[in-house]
Amino acid sequence: MKRAQTVWITGASSGIGEALALTYNAKGYHTILSARRSEVLESIQKKLTHPEQSYLLPLDLEQHENAEAWYNQASAFTGSIDVLINNAGMGHLGTAIEMELDIERKVFEVNFWGAVALTKAVLPHMTSRNSGQIWTVSSILGHFGSPKLAAYAASKHAVVGYFESIQYELRKSEVHIGIVSPGFINTAVTLNSLGPDGVPIGKNSVAQEKGMLPLDFALKFLKLSTKRRPKKHLLIGRYEIHSVPFKRYLPKLFFMVYGKLTDVTRQKKN
Repeated sequence: MKRAQTVWITGASSGIGEALALTYNAKGYHTILSARRSEVLESIQKKLTHPEQSYLLPLDLEQHENAEAWYNQASAFTGSIDVLINNAGMGHLGTAIEMELDIERKVFEVNFWGAVALTKAVLPHMTSRNSGQIWTVSSILGHFGSPKLAAYAASKHAVVGYFESIQYELRKSEVHIGIVSPGFINTAVTLNSLGPDGVPIGKNSVAQEKGMLPLDFALKFLKLSTKRRPKKHLLIGRYEIHSVPFKRYLPKLFFMVYGKLTDVTRQKKN
């Protein structure tokens, strides 16, 4: 009988992370849920189909120097980590002039360095047995910039560059390094984004509210990531994911069109 695999999901307290936890657990995976707030993780655990096959590991990715200790705790649950999903992230909203450097640094600590630190803790164990998957969540903004989101976009660009580099390093290995770039997903990521003063803005974007439902995203991701030969980079969302090839092949036209679209969006907000 094939043993149930273990998936470790960061940012599991809401949005994409919560949906992934519910979906993997319903499919019989042992599920490790990580986020900062233990009480919220406990509420998510109660929603799981198989809560007895889950383990809660609260952590704050800003404190990523503890990554090795976190890995030891996580792997003790079933003995190994078969899938790591670096999903935790945070946003901000404000121009490069407005945003305090400390806030932009905080965005990088969580979105980029947190994912890197966990990967470096998990990866040697996967390579030693020549199996496993590590997926890291970027964004369509990991492929082009956007006004008032400079540090967020930069952190997601960094995710693509770093994990694509590991893909080359492990191209002869059975360990799969995947990147997933969501489009607009109906989550509270914009709602919780930090303003220039470091306080959550408390307002969601229209695009986010009209985006793909997190459970739809999770089901599609699970289907694509469990194929015999999964792709190295997944774009999941609706029409907006076409912005990535648009920018790649027609950069000048994209700059003009996207600039006008963001101007219109700002005018409507004002």
